Amino acid sequence: MTKEQLREYESYLNPLLEDKKVQQMTKYIQHGNTTCLEHCQAVARRSAEIAYKYNIQVDMKSMVRGALLHDYFLYDWHHQKLGNLHGFYHPGIALRNAMRDFELNEIERDVIRKHMFPLTLYLPKYKETVLVCLADKDCTIREFFASFFKKAVCKA
Repeated sequence: MTKEQLREYESYLNPLLEDKKVQQMTKYIQHGNTTCLEHCQAVARRSAEIAYKYNIQVDMKSMVRGALLHDYFLYDWHHQKLGNLHGFYHPGIALRNAMRDFELNEIERDVIRKHMFPLTLYLPKYKETVLVCLADKDCTIREFFASFFKKAVCKA
């Protein structure tokens, strides 16, 4: 990202990062040794990088905010009754939590609810959602394999 693009990206990201509720995501591991907040930051950054690199016109603020909140489920999914079903249910849980704690627009809601496509059958409505879906898969794969090699590969 250029310096100007980075400033724009951070102007959308930083207000949410300063929120105490969002900081709760540091308590939970997402993949390997990566916390939910680290994962969501990486997905937000990767989504922005893709949009900037390929000159895809998006609502950057909505995409970044949706990406940062896409896994805002606030529990340790490794020790929940949902077990292997977490992948199917957590988008709805994250959306309910995010709607409770923040004012969200339609794109942000779509990003959070549909980021697990195609595992869940909710078809993305916006290009911002598609980019977050792709970035989420990319970062998840990197984080999963990083746990085997003991190094970070998709950090914000």
